[in-house]
Amino acid sequence: MTTDTLTRTDPQTGKRDRSRGRRGRIISRTAMIVVGLGFIFPFIWMLATSLKSTEEVFSTGANFLGSHLAWSNYNTAWTLIPFGRIIVNSFIVALAGALLTTTVSLLSAYAFARFRFRFRDRLFLLFLGTLVLPHEVLVIPLYIMMNKLGLVNSLVALIVPFAFGAFGAFLIRQFLLTLPLDYEEAARIDGAGSFRILWSIILPLVQAPLAVVGVFSFIDYWGSFLWPLIVINDNTQGTIPLGLSMFSGERGTDWGPLMAASTLAVLPSLVVVIVLQKQLVKGISMGGLGGR
Repeated sequence: MTTDTLTRTDPQTGKRDRSRGRRGRIISRTAMIVVGLGFIFPFIWMLATSLKSTEEVFSTGANFLGSHLAWSNYNTAWTLIPFGRIIVNSFIVALAGALLTTTVSLLSAYAFARFRFRFRDRLFLLFLGTLVLPHEVLVIPLYIMMNKLGLVNSLVALIVPFAFGAFGAFLIRQFLLTLPLDYEEAARIDGAGSFRILWSIILPLVQAPLAVVGVFSFIDYWGSFLWPLIVINDNTQGTIPLGLSMFSGERGTDWGPLMAASTLAVLPSLVVVIVLQKQLVKGISMGGLGGR
């Protein structure tokens, strides 16, 4: 009797479970679509505004498009300021800064995760404590140091000071702690040194966390404004944020060209994130941010 009862009720229970699962998927997908639209809406508005004349930016109200598509805003944005030179400067700073940051983060994470020395854990906690210091606190001593080294108004001053942060070291170290020591011990028995182990064994395994650190560093350097504003005095040495600020002056803001320049400035970071999307998801889920 019990078996017959279960047999009769199982199909209905299964249908209810499938219905609940279907409703849950619909709700979650709808929520993701709404959140995604909320994130992408400012970019759509920026693109639409870049195709309006400056006079129509506010006069057209909530309309996405003006009376005509003002493609001339992109030409104005390119010629009104040394936009080509600024783009090149930003690429140099962002790429060099990302490479330097990932290299320093990998070396420091490897040292804190694999080497044993006195006060290692306390030093690492002290290193992590630097994350609570805002950049605004550091700009004055860093400027004094760059001035004494003769690096003010140079791209080197934009790259080096903030390449030695603790975030990348923490993320990679947390990932290294989850890796077994078998391969490293076998390589050490075969006579491999620490650098050879790092290059041949560790590096291929940490590509995902390195991608996360590299992309975050690239975006951070690309969008940095305060430090370049302080240390750069020549427009030809400026980066994207400084270039965008040139569209605002005593006569007001040229919103059309400014939005056009902003659209062009967003594209490189967007391309980097899209290309490395899988590595980013894998690195965040397997590293110190997502657990394992």
